[in-house]
Amino acid sequence: MNGFLMTRPAPHLHSLERAVGGDARGALGQRRESTEAGKDYRISLQGKAGDAMSVNDGSDRAGSPLFTFVDENIFKKETFLAFISLLDNYESDTGEPEVVTPEEIAENHKFLDSIVQTATMKIAHKYLVEKKLSPNDTKDFKEQLYRIWFELYTRRGSSRPDSSGFEHVFVGETRGGRTVIGFHNWIQLYLQEKLGHIDYKGYSVTANSPQPDEGKHILALQFSWKNGIKPKGSIFIGVSPEFEFALYTLCFLTSPNERVKVSFSLYEVEIVCHHYNQKHIGTTYPVLVKYQTN
Repeated sequence: MNGFLMTRPAPHLHSLERAVGGDARGALGQRRESTEAGKDYRISLQGKAGDAMSVNDGSDRAGSPLFTFVDENIFKKETFLAFISLLDNYESDTGEPEVVTPEEIAENHKFLDSIVQTATMKIAHKYLVEKKLSPNDTKDFKEQLYRIWFELYTRRGSSRPDSSGFEHVFVGETRGGRTVIGFHNWIQLYLQEKLGHIDYKGYSVTANSPQPDEGKHILALQFSWKNGIKPKGSIFIGVSPEFEFALYTLCFLTSPNERVKVSFSLYEVEIVCHHYNQKHIGTTYPVLVKYQTN
């Protein structure tokens, strides 16, 4: 089957295909909810990253940026525009309290307004309503999404709210100025690399994971950002904000604190999802398990 389905045995997860369902194919290239590798963007994997412990420890295996080309016309789409407007709203270092302005709150709501109108998010919402995990009313559903993703909470080492699910997953944070945590979004990665704030150090691969492919929509990698190092991270590449929001929200509400297997037409991944205090997303990201064979 060319869509995707949940392979983890669970009574309310066996048919996640119905949720982001036939739309997943579109979200990964066929309905233009994502970009097309080689046409809308190109990446250069270069070498396998070393075991980095700091920014300048000599483990850099990539002399050039990850992204060699991105057609920025894709960023003119409503959901992309609304998403990008949120990326400069946060203090990156954990421990630094976040001060949210009325303008930033309005931007958060504008983003949610845009994604709940998409086909992907509507299908996800319908599924969650059927499973009695989300309210049917769109306004109430947006309030639930706001609480999950945008409400602030306190990460380790801070006495005041300094983080949120959105900041951690999509924007990225630094701990002590030396370690990058979160940061699992390709748009933020591209924009920060374009500004010269990202130094891509190579792809990551283990004995149990397949070699990365420049034509696929997922990558494990190593990079530095704002003088901090991300020894290993994993991101979807080229997908739309609504696709990631739908997929991660579904995994959070159906199986928090679990690794959920998802089979796409090209590969099988596990979505890692951890909650914070049962109410908010702590982190979530994809891990490539294997490529599918025809």
